[in-house]
Amino acid sequence: MALQVYNSFSRGKEEFVPLVEGKATMYVCGVTPYDHAHMGHARAAVTFDVVRRFLEFKGYEVRFLTNFTDIDDKIIRRANEEHVGWKTIPEKYSAEYVDEMKRLNVLPPEKYALATEHIPQIIRLVGKLVDKGYAYSAGNGDVYFRVSRFKEYGKLSNQRLEQLVAGARIEPGEAKEQPEDFALWKASKPGEPSWASPWGKGRPGWHIECSAMISSFFGPSIDIHGGGADLLFPHHENEIAQSECATGEKLARYWMHNGLLQVGEEKMSKSLKNFLSLKDALASFEPDAIRLFFLTTHYRSPLKYGPESLAEAQEALSRLENARANLAETIAQEIHGKETTAKKAEAIETEFLSAMEDDFNTAKALSHLFELARLCNASAGRATETESRSLLETFERLGRTLGLFEKRTGKKPPRGVDAAWIEAKLAERQGAREAKDYAASDAIRRELLGKGVVVEDTPKGQRWHAA
Repeated sequence: MALQVYNSFSRGKEEFVPLVEGKATMYVCGVTPYDHAHMGHARAAVTFDVVRRFLEFKGYEVRFLTNFTDIDDKIIRRANEEHVGWKTIPEKYSAEYVDEMKRLNVLPPEKYALATEHIPQIIRLVGKLVDKGYAYSAGNGDVYFRVSRFKEYGKLSNQRLEQLVAGARIEPGEAKEQPEDFALWKASKPGEPSWASPWGKGRPGWHIECSAMISSFFGPSIDIHGGGADLLFPHHENEIAQSECATGEKLARYWMHNGLLQVGEEKMSKSLKNFLSLKDALASFEPDAIRLFFLTTHYRSPLKYGPESLAEAQEALSRLENARANLAETIAQEIHGKETTAKKAEAIETEFLSAMEDDFNTAKALSHLFELARLCNASAGRATETESRSLLETFERLGRTLGLFEKRTGKKPPRGVDAAWIEAKLAERQGAREAKDYAASDAIRRELLGKGVVVEDTPKGQRWHAA
């Protein structure tokens, strides 16, 4: 089956055919690092990490780029509140984000591109749009994109210009020609960071940085442009307008948008103050459990987060890990039988890959991975040695396409943690479990995880390894 990708632009699935055979270019909008990243940011990162991994699994050479919007009103406001230089804020939170992505096993991009590192490219792009009549200087140092000149505006979000005009307005202090026009360059205010430009000192508008980065790294067109569903309008719509007016070429072949993480009926966001920081999630749960939580729902669907969500994912992860470990132990102990598992494993693998080729349906793929886990458990000590090793290799290989099973470092404890202390904690936890004090058992497990020690419950008792 050919790989099918849901294209937000056409609002349907299409066969993936890249610009260059055997190669794939991806750009995914990153975060504005003015605070701790939350679980909604992590869902987007994991979604497109899985897309990238599966493309590589299919044999594509993938170039992947994402960005940090490291100059923004929120960053300036946060710096003023904390009485620090404005650079301090994005440097602090971008470094934290990069570290969290490593822990979450998200493959690094070719580069985390910074808006402030692309000021010359941004100025050139804005100048090109002004020269072509698609943008104008407002006379006060601001430069705006003239939406009415781009007749296809709204083609991604499927909105007519008349609808957009009806809902738009000019804010106090703005010097737009029309309410729907958007800023490409913003004149600096007293005390704000600024860069010299033909229109006076200022800084980039939000949308222009992505267009400049894509053009700088990839040229006028890419294969996949990704981001959260909340970016489809106006951010991605504006990217299309400014990029295609500047280059005359289609910006992206496929537009992919992940559904939002919800708390109740509202999206998880900092502005609503209903978010769980990724930092806090990683302090209490394994990175693979967090990934698993995201993968249980198709990436385009909204995903509801509740108090038990990660605990349930942790238990599901334990079932996968236990199946893997049980089969590995029987191979190590050279316990083998005569059962044949090859045909069963091959059939499950085919179903797994079919699910992934159907617009990266991780929810369905995971159901087949759990089916394979059950086969691992049933085959432990019964299958032939050759088939046991083949089954384990298949199980781990399919798991790795989802970014699972890659953070296992064995029985050596993390630096600064004594193995005797770990064993004492496990004994304490076992006592709590026997007394049915599951709250205490879970608290000890979280304490161990906080020290970098992962605990797994198996039919043969507790087992631990470094995270």
